[in-house]
Amino acid sequence: MASPMRSQKVKSENYDPTRMNSQQPVLDVAPLNCVPYIGPNNPDDMFSSPPKVKTEAVRTEAGQNIGPAMIFLPSHSTREELDNIMAGSKTGVALTGAAATGKGPAVGAVDIGELEDSYYFRVTLPGVSSDKRHYSCDIEPDGKVLIKGISTTGEKIVCRNFQIFHMLTQNLCPPGEFTVSFNLPGPVNHLDVTSHLADGILEAVVKKR
Repeated sequence: MASPMRSQKVKSENYDPTRMNSQQPVLDVAPLNCVPYIGPNNPDDMFSSPPKVKTEAVRTEAGQNIGPAMIFLPSHSTREELDNIMAGSKTGVALTGAAATGKGPAVGAVDIGELEDSYYFRVTLPGVSSDKRHYSCDIEPDGKVLIKGISTTGEKIVCRNFQIFHMLTQNLCPPGEFTVSFNLPGPVNHLDVTSHLADGILEAVVKKR
């Protein structure tokens, strides 16, 4: 039986950290449950962490187009909070109330067009009566548009021709108040507006200022 001292001596003689087999590939294996080392690099350590990438090289430019985006607000957000967010967006559209439930045909889908002297926009308002007592469209001089209305679809009971129907499905926009707000590309003459709601689409033309 070999003594412990003899075993330790043989192990120390066979182990040489400077001897490496050139034919043996080096495996770069990350340990489990670890955090990156962020201290100074050791020039003698061939497994040291790679140099940090400059923040400027990976930082997203402020003007870069990021494509479609969504902002989720708390359930009880104030109008002031919503207005502050919309103030920083030139092409965003904000929905509240029944229009923000995501049920049924899209409420508040907006298209905007432009001429030399005017802007044109159309907004989907399915389930909204064309009676102007049930909706309003306010345009401010800075180009902000605020549409308020009441959706009449999605109810559980429908009365038609003196008959009462209990709805088996409810896939349209739920009933209730809603708002749609967005910004036109520039200032406008808010007193020179023509608008019309038909077939669930609100169309309007407003002169530029």
